[in-house]
Amino acid sequence: MDNLLLGVKQFKDEIYPEYKQLFESLKSQQSPHTLFIGCSDSRLIPDLITRSMPGDLFVVRNIANIVPKYRLSEEYLATTSAIEFAVLGLNVKNIVVCGHSNCGGCRALVQQEQFKNMPHTIKWLEQSSEIIKNIGSNFNDDKIFEEIEKQNIILQLNNLMTYPFIKEKYVSNSVNIYGWYFDIGSGTVFSYNKLTNQFEKLD
Repeated sequence: MDNLLLGVKQFKDEIYPEYKQLFESLKSQQSPHTLFIGCSDSRLIPDLITRSMPGDLFVVRNIANIVPKYRLSEEYLATTSAIEFAVLGLNVKNIVVCGHSNCGGCRALVQQEQFKNMPHTIKWLEQSSEIIKNIGSNFNDDKIFEEIEKQNIILQLNNLMTYPFIKEKYVSNSVNIYGWYFDIGSGTVFSYNKLTNQFEKLD
């Protein structure tokens, strides 16, 4: 906690003055160009890997960067409402779904015994359980987990298209949709190419 408090002080004393005009311009409104849907993992920092500034990204994070399929409900839908607000309220031009290597949420899809004391986590991950049906059974192989992580990103891209307002904007070229895979160890980002069904390195 001491490090956080020190960071707050350093931000106010050293960083804020450098960006004072930017923060003043943002004090009454925001107009982000991109909705970034990422995993809550502490190693995935959207602003850091994209070198974005305050006001650029509207960020939604949850376990395993899941996009729930669209539905109307009386429940409290956190991720769904954030997507709705970003697309309809803020009129973002881009949507990025970003997964990453060594994703604990994706591992939990096949290692549920290790997460048996986390019922809400397991319930949340049920939304991605279908991808396991199309994956091999050798779950001791890191390559298999990488494939699960990437297939999970593709599933969320498909789920985005269940949102009527997103599909309408996508068809009319009013919004762009991207699937990214962040390799933590190398710092490399790969982007999904739906034409080749491959994740290609972003240079």
